Amino acid sequence: MIDHHLRVHPSAETPPRTEQLAWKLAEISRSAAEVGADVAAMAVNRVIDNAAVAVASLRRRPVAVARSQALPHTAAPGAPGAPGASVFGADPLARVSPEWAAWANGTAVRELDFHDTFLAADYSHPGDNIPPLLAVAQHAGRTGADLLRGVVVAYEVHVALVKAVCLHRHRIDHVAHLSAATACGIGALLGLPVEVTYQAVQQAVHTTTATRQSRKGEISSWKAFAPAFAGKAAVEAVDRAMRGEGAPSPIYEGEDGFVAWMLDGPGASYTVRLPEPGEPPRAILETYTKEHSAEYQAQAVIDLARSLREKIDPSKVESVVLHTSHHTHNVIGSGSGDPQKYDPTASRETLDHSVAYIMAVALQDGAWHHERSYAPERAARPDTVRLWHAISTVEDPEWTRRYHDPDPAAKAFGGRAVVTLTDGTVVEEELAVADAHPRGARPFGRDGYVGKFRTLAEGVVAPADQDRFLAAAEGLAGLSASGLAGLFPAVDHRALAEADAVLPKGLF
Repeated sequence: MIDHHLRVHPSAETPPRTEQLAWKLAEISRSAAEVGADVAAMAVNRVIDNAAVAVASLRRRPVAVARSQALPHTAAPGAPGAPGASVFGADPLARVSPEWAAWANGTAVRELDFHDTFLAADYSHPGDNIPPLLAVAQHAGRTGADLLRGVVVAYEVHVALVKAVCLHRHRIDHVAHLSAATACGIGALLGLPVEVTYQAVQQAVHTTTATRQSRKGEISSWKAFAPAFAGKAAVEAVDRAMRGEGAPSPIYEGEDGFVAWMLDGPGASYTVRLPEPGEPPRAILETYTKEHSAEYQAQAVIDLARSLREKIDPSKVESVVLHTSHHTHNVIGSGSGDPQKYDPTASRETLDHSVAYIMAVALQDGAWHHERSYAPERAARPDTVRLWHAISTVEDPEWTRRYHDPDPAAKAFGGRAVVTLTDGTVVEEELAVADAHPRGARPFGRDGYVGKFRTLAEGVVAPADQDRFLAAAEGLAGLSASGLAGLFPAVDHRALAEADAVLPKGLF
């Protein structure tokens, strides 16, 4: 790896393009390094993971809205391999413009907050790169091998940015890093010149920098739309750059640019670790998925609650204090200052960012379900509300240090629960990482991803069609251009179309 030093420059001292961060990121897309077998296998896992959470969300309103917005933007009807891209839940022969497929499919993947994650200086869901990359690969007639390279490059860029540059401190939404990574992934799968990808990265970052209010207070459906919007914007940025259009430049180093005015200011300095020329991409192996449909910091808490349930009676709990990291306390814990996180009428999006609610339900049920655990009647149960309101969080400096530990083998995303029972008994237990984490009690391997897909696809995708999808996904590197259509599990699109028809009409 090599260290790229990023700082703000006055306009009179603008560094050459080849020394700018956007150019260095674009160069990764042109790397000829071989993709290792373990990296390729993990990319397959994430394609399976994305499809699992997408098919489970097809009947949810934001996904139906995004799908209904996309379908009027037809590219060309016809056989597999025709121009345009497929949409989860639509007629298999339907093809829409790739930016709209990125929008619909990105929303389907993100809606349940149930796919992969990477946490470092900032936060991310690198799997959000896959929908726009798949859409462009289909539209451009590229192969599974091309898509595979695009995916691992996007992960490489995304992880590098998330490790180096914190957006959350300035309340900037994490999709600004996503759009840059997606632009680089598209550049890799299409084999674009560095100059073109460089301009696309800058356009994408410029147009997708937004505040984190989408994840604060009363969280709305925009949380699912935000990464889909970033993917759509990246596709459009690449299209403009391919046509010779430029971008605000330098987007990172400029005196009126991203770092100077959105992040740490004119005196800012960051070190971004990037692969050397020819170094194989491996960052995807540092990322991890979710076993439970909830914000990532809640993963270990759910597993911790399930373990505690074997030792205590939830009805006898007087209080629970979760000693945890700064992020968990301030983003999904009582340190957020959001009363909505303790509101039984809160939206699903808000509840999945309330660690107190999640811990209460997991303590009572000993399980977590992507639908039942969030049902309004579940949240309103009096015994749940009582337990929920008895749970609080505090920041523990040691858990914060462990959260930010640069060594992946030492990072921790959990906490220590101190449970006081009504008879005065105190029970303490801690868990550093979720059971499904690579260092957890039951790390997810291919069987875990396949099992997650089959569970979420039950009742949505017929068993034979599940088998067909899994065969296509596991053969990703050898898929032809027309074979990419196999990455969309067959569902009853007619039933979904009937459901979509009752949605209020918009412009399209």
